[in-house]
Amino acid sequence: MRDVHMRDMFASDPARASRFASHAGPLYIDYSKHRITDETITLLLALARARGVEGWRTRMLAGQAINTSEHRAVLHTALRGSGPAAALAEVEATLKQMRTLCAAIRAGTIGGTAGGAPQTRITDVISIGIGGSDLGPRLVFDALASRRPSADLPRVHFAANSDPADLDDVLAQCVPARTVVIVISKTFTTAETIANGRAARDWLGAHAAHLIAVTNNLKEAQSFGVPPQQVLPMPEWAGGRFSLWSAVGFSIMLGLGEEAFDDLLAGAAAIDAHFIQSPLHANAPVLLALLSVWYSSFWGAQSRAVLPYAQRLALLPAYLQQLEMESNGKRIDRDGLPVGYATTPVVLGGVGANSQHSFHQLFHQGTHLVPCEFIVTHPADDERSRLLAANALAQSAVLMQGDAHDAAYPGNQPSTTIVLPALTAHTLGALLALYEHKVFVEGVLWNLNSFDQPGVELGKRIATRLLPALSGGAVPVETDASTRALLARIVKA
Repeated sequence: MRDVHMRDMFASDPARASRFASHAGPLYIDYSKHRITDETITLLLALARARGVEGWRTRMLAGQAINTSEHRAVLHTALRGSGPAAALAEVEATLKQMRTLCAAIRAGTIGGTAGGAPQTRITDVISIGIGGSDLGPRLVFDALASRRPSADLPRVHFAANSDPADLDDVLAQCVPARTVVIVISKTFTTAETIANGRAARDWLGAHAAHLIAVTNNLKEAQSFGVPPQQVLPMPEWAGGRFSLWSAVGFSIMLGLGEEAFDDLLAGAAAIDAHFIQSPLHANAPVLLALLSVWYSSFWGAQSRAVLPYAQRLALLPAYLQQLEMESNGKRIDRDGLPVGYATTPVVLGGVGANSQHSFHQLFHQGTHLVPCEFIVTHPADDERSRLLAANALAQSAVLMQGDAHDAAYPGNQPSTTIVLPALTAHTLGALLALYEHKVFVEGVLWNLNSFDQPGVELGKRIATRLLPALSGGAVPVETDASTRALLARIVKA
């Protein structure tokens, strides 16, 4: 395929655009602008079967412990209605608790007296988490905030960074008596989250009963001062970066309404059904995963661009950076052996059309192979929306075609276009679930455990050992010379 140009493939195959396309729930996915033929797809599907994608899918849905390093099931699909009966019952109980707590907050009775005396109306919600406990809800709220059904719903703010400026800027916009604080940590030991949680608890002062926790560690949350009825469970089998569908997304329910949260789940469930029921050759997450492996492991592509042509999806590249690079950015396989091939590429991206005035130049004329994904919505009936859609289609077309008369524009750069009828809770849920299943299939193809993050944990342990040195304590003996010198410089300053 190295000497084959896509424009020639289109010229010789008028039906190519329709053959290399797929519907998945409300999404339309065009993958015709890739350096593939029918033979390529046949061989990649053979790879998927040889790696046992269908068997791994069955094991995941059955609740088997496919997260082998942590001996856990992987059941984020149960949060949307697909999984073992016990997990579904657990999900239903949590949803009931979320709705009850949501009603109490809207009624102003959270933290009230034993008689349920009404409190000042809650106008603000602060969601404190980091990584998977932050990026998902933050993305959803950013994408859907314009669709808030009522101005009476509270504003939602997010704080993740332990840099005091992050939380302090949020607190400056709120009043303790009118604010609920949600602290989200599966273990309730995440250093950045607990540090911010303490600061927010102190800021609440007499209104500390406005604390809510989302965690798998009830005891620690209660020790922190959260009333037991305000601790929402985060199941052990829901990994952080796959957890926005759980109580981690409680801020979505509060700030956008229960109907929006339900629609988000329903959109994801539509993709779950497609992924579970569709044969491999017509399975959108499987095909996208195969294309990812094709470019990363066979062509040597080191990066991939995600380009949402929707301002409200500006956070999508950051969300996918965690979902994909934390899941499959690994060099050791499930068997503890070094892999002999490239795994997940670096995910970069930005919102269109801004990005095409920034870094698309490299895609068009640079020396790197960078597969691109364009996320496009049907344009509204106004000039700016039509201009946005036209630019997305033009960028994809030029990347493929290039200019046959000018070697400076070689074209032949692959891209996928994903079309959403509109940006709603339902279509957003479908889009995010599509990527979740793609990541799972990639992990199977690369023989990786996509559901742990040992590299992240190593950094956390070292940070814990270095922390006392920043307060004038002893530097750990195993600290390298460069870090010692930096510690000395920072402490002295």
